[in-house]
Amino acid sequence: MKINIVMVEPEIPQNTGNIARTCAATGAKLHLVKPLGFTINDKTLKRAGLDYWDKLEIEEHECLADFLEKYKPEEHAMYFVTTKAPHCYTDVPYEEQEEVFLLFGKETKGLPEDLLQKYLDKSIRIPMRQTLRSLNLSNSVAIVVYEVLRHNQFRDLEKYSSYFN
Repeated sequence: MKINIVMVEPEIPQNTGNIARTCAATGAKLHLVKPLGFTINDKTLKRAGLDYWDKLEIEEHECLADFLEKYKPEEHAMYFVTTKAPHCYTDVPYEEQEEVFLLFGKETKGLPEDLLQKYLDKSIRIPMRQTLRSLNLSNSVAIVVYEVLRHNQFRDLEKYSSYFN
């Protein structure tokens, strides 16, 4: 299965660096939708991603409309991760998909409201206490990516360490 992590207008370079590292470790492709709150050569972005940048597939998009034109939600298994979703991220049958797109919004606002309204049936959330606003973006990405991988028995990943062998 191919996993695509789509960051819509990310603002904090450390989060995007951590997400890039998660993508490198899991084989997921990273999509960055502009405008970005940093430059790609930002020192804090590179530092958070450590030395994984050359092990990562990245595609940049000029705007959300361009991304949605190229990868149409009606033609792809696309899920919109938001605190406002009616469905839990664990309820999706990811194992039935060949390719999955997981969209995450910017740290301060999330995904655009009109997008969520249009694709409410494809919107998913991570359960949390009602009194809190949200989880950290890079943590949220990791949680959902590993759920997708779990549904696929962590195919193509090393499940057990050979450290003691």
